[in-house]
Amino acid sequence: MTRLKALWMAALVALVGCGIPKDATTQVAVLDGDARIRAPKSYCVDTKSAKSVDDTAVVLIGRCRTSGGVAAALVTVTVGRSASAGVMLASTEALRSFMSSPDGRRVLSRTGRAEDVEVLESGVLDDRLMLHLKDRIAGDYWRAIIGVNGRLVTISASGAEGILLTPDQGRKLVEQTVTAVREANAPPRE
Repeated sequence: MTRLKALWMAALVALVGCGIPKDATTQVAVLDGDARIRAPKSYCVDTKSAKSVDDTAVVLIGRCRTSGGVAAALVTVTVGRSASAGVMLASTEALRSFMSSPDGRRVLSRTGRAEDVEVLESGVLDDRLMLHLKDRIAGDYWRAIIGVNGRLVTISASGAEGILLTPDQGRKLVEQTVTAVREANAPPRE
């Protein structure tokens, strides 16, 4: 298990039930401010679970409160190393093809085994790669891959423990998070 996956698992345990602590906020800067992660409306960043190691970061987002009709979901944002978004500049379609290959599915898998992940659907939309996946451990979920300030960023959404997130809910939440992260990292308007 990679060090980043180990951090992700530890952070996931901290968010059981998607109850965000009182000190949560809607945005956090990671990697010395190189990337800003903003939660979509009605969701908050769990600042205690945000971890950075080896020029990468993992940030968890959950709903801010347990009432109000907001889906109980865990949004995971992983920020890659400096210049890792070069693959997006080279060819988003090539990245899409790679993710469907055995090596790509191995990267996507929670177990590191290609046979444990199935790519149900994939597509490129507005310079982002959208993947609908079925993972042996995580179940059915959506993941987006985008470039932010030269870093490859993945955003995934899944239901809280014991609560399923429908594919439509998952896709919508991932798309909302992509929009929020892009807005948080947009250059200031003059």
